[in-house]
Amino acid sequence: QVQLVESGGDSVQPGGSLRLSCAVSGRFLAINDMGWYRQALGKQRELVAIITSGGTTSYVDSVKGRFTISRDNAANTVYLQMNSLRPEDTAVYYCNADITYLIRRQYWGQGTQVTVSS
Repeated sequence: QVQLVESGGDSVQPGGSLRLSCAVSGRFLAINDMGWYRQALGKQRELVAIITSGGTTSYVDSVKGRFTISRDNAANTVYLQMNSLRPEDTAVYYCNADITYLIRRQYWGQGTQVTVSS
C-alpha cells in the first residue's frame, strides 16, 4: 500500500514563505515523476510544478521565479519551496507521484491548506 503524506501548509501574510513536504511510503519499485497541484475554492485543480526522476523541473507560469520544486530520492520525498506568496496562491496543495509497483499509476496525497492573507 503506497501512501503520500504531506506537511507544511499554513497561513502566512503576502510576501511570506512556506515549504511543503511530501513523503512516499509503502512498497514500490520506482518513483517516476513527482509533482504538486493546487485547487482553490471554486476552481479546477491545476498543476503547479513537476520534477522528473532525473531532476528536470517545470512550473506553471504564475509561480515561475517564486516556487522551487525539489526531491530527495533517498528519502522518497518531494518538496515545494514557496516564496513571495500572494493571496492568489491560496489553495489546497496536493502531492502527486507516478509510481511503479505491479503496475504504473498515479497516487495522491490528502492535501494541505495554504492560506495567504493579511
